Amino acid sequence: MSSASTAPLDILNEVFGYAAFRGQQQPIVEHVVAGGDALVLMPTGGGKSLCYQVPAIVRHRRQRGVAIVVSPLIALMHDQVGALEEAGVHAAFLNSTLSLEEAQQVEREMMSGRLVLLYAAPERVTTPRFQAQLESLHERGLLSLFAIDEAHCVSQWGHDFREDYLGLSVLHERWPDVPRIALTATADALTRADIIERLQLRDAQVFISSFDRPNIRYTIVEKDDARRQLLRFVRDEHDGDAGIVYCQSRKKVEETAAWLNDEGLSALPYHAGLEADVRRRHQDRFLREEGIVMVATIAFGMGIDKPDVRFVAHLDLPKNIESYYQETGRAGRDGEPADAWMTYGLADVVNQRRMIDESPAGEEFKRGQRAKLDALLALAEAHDCRRVRLLAYFGERSTTCGNCDNCLHPPATWDATEAARKALSCVYRFHQQRGQRFGAGHLIDVLRGKETEKVAQYGHRGLSTFGIGADLSELQWRGVLRQLIALGHLRAEGEYNTLELTESAREVLRGEVQLLLRVPAEAPRRGRAARGGGREKPAPVALDEDGQRRYAALKAWRAEVAREHNLPAYVVFHDATLAEMARRMPASLDALSGISGVGARKLEAYGEDLLRVLAGVPA
Repeated sequence: MSSASTAPLDILNEVFGYAAFRGQQQPIVEHVVAGGDALVLMPTGGGKSLCYQVPAIVRHRRQRGVAIVVSPLIALMHDQVGALEEAGVHAAFLNSTLSLEEAQQVEREMMSGRLVLLYAAPERVTTPRFQAQLESLHERGLLSLFAIDEAHCVSQWGHDFREDYLGLSVLHERWPDVPRIALTATADALTRADIIERLQLRDAQVFISSFDRPNIRYTIVEKDDARRQLLRFVRDEHDGDAGIVYCQSRKKVEETAAWLNDEGLSALPYHAGLEADVRRRHQDRFLREEGIVMVATIAFGMGIDKPDVRFVAHLDLPKNIESYYQETGRAGRDGEPADAWMTYGLADVVNQRRMIDESPAGEEFKRGQRAKLDALLALAEAHDCRRVRLLAYFGERSTTCGNCDNCLHPPATWDATEAARKALSCVYRFHQQRGQRFGAGHLIDVLRGKETEKVAQYGHRGLSTFGIGADLSELQWRGVLRQLIALGHLRAEGEYNTLELTESAREVLRGEVQLLLRVPAEAPRRGRAARGGGREKPAPVALDEDGQRRYAALKAWRAEVAREHNLPAYVVFHDATLAEMARRMPASLDALSGISGVGARKLEAYGEDLLRVLAGVPA
């Protein structure tokens, strides 16, 4: 095969070391290479980057020229450019981390047509100066392709709307003959329609891959001392693993990270309020070191290519299923088993409802956000397969997965219809008594017949509803109230989250609505043995004792190379590639080239070293 080949499959093999495309990659690549526009929906870890990187290389080899990749994240730019340069593809980025001299050098490379790919943020791409440079490239036939990553950012219905993306319609208006590929991991039908409209992709071919991530196990538990629940989960199942813990507030991020460190874990905080240097340092440690737990707000994660994140945990309820799917998708990008674990409670439901109600957005937008939250709450409260519900949200039919908490440990349920009527009746009695309103805590005390100061102060011992729910625990009552608020029969108002009835509460009070709830319980512990664990991470393929030694030696060599080149270890080689080397024991460069993930440039740069490492491990 010639190094100058322009066949997409040859380039996939020569540059990236893969023998075949996955899923829909090949038709997408061929469509874009031929000059067509495309909208690509592909789950995190599905190989979206190759869908524009391969066409960019093909088109560059055929006519020179640069592909412009619009990306909202500096971290993604750095990782992608580092990986491309390692593979022998000339790539660069333009962002605020460059000095004036460095930026000018990148611009010279771009204008010469020598660059294959240039990564830039949307706010730079839409400036008059950058567009003048694009015009000059276009006039000389050196503008090969536009790739718009994280395309959901253009949609007001998406979970991460960014105003700068709106200006990207200019790409079609000014250079309609340059192919465009827009890519995202998460977009429901409404968001897809918005992307097509705002980016003027009406003639684009839409490619929708399966949203299923079968290697991820979904578990959702009710809050009962959330930190302790999290610690139990990490220690039992992911001791020594890399993971991400999402919290809603900056304060909670810092407190949780500090607490996990006190408990003996290596945890780092990450949120937009930290100094840029601190954020960068923490992110670098997460990418380059093993076993780091990043505690973060949603400011962290988009574009992070770390393949061996073994778990993503949520200590607070996300805003919607798109956010949940995007965030959980950062686990297990290498295809190995990973966990998406979440704990949520009554306060989460109240807070999310309030954020929507109090936002300055228009009523139509609020209705859309409420519907999205309702879908997430339905997923959280579900008694049946989580994966079936999750995929159904994106319009994909599936069968029970056998790998979520509900499939593995079917929850017991109880008929909470009568309990719901008691709770609503008690709220009604409060209101009858001089229009009083109270929060969930006091309501539960009254229902359970607890003699508190507040009960005495307001004379609530005399209410007909006092003590009528003594047969239920506080946890059960919180589940009932959470469901009533989730279904919109109760509303929490004001600073103190006081509860009031809504119009639909009448149907519940009349017994016209059945409420079937999960019996509150932690998912049974699976333990590290069930997941093939231990502090030393196992290889991604089965290896005998000698193979494990070779694998360990290869990882040690990779760590040295990564430090020398200032790159995350996975950019040098993925674990799966090293494991395959350890299993097959190639004794020549030709044999080494047949291993998935070993491209021509890496074979030339590292081949002899790898053979020496493999030969030096005693049998």
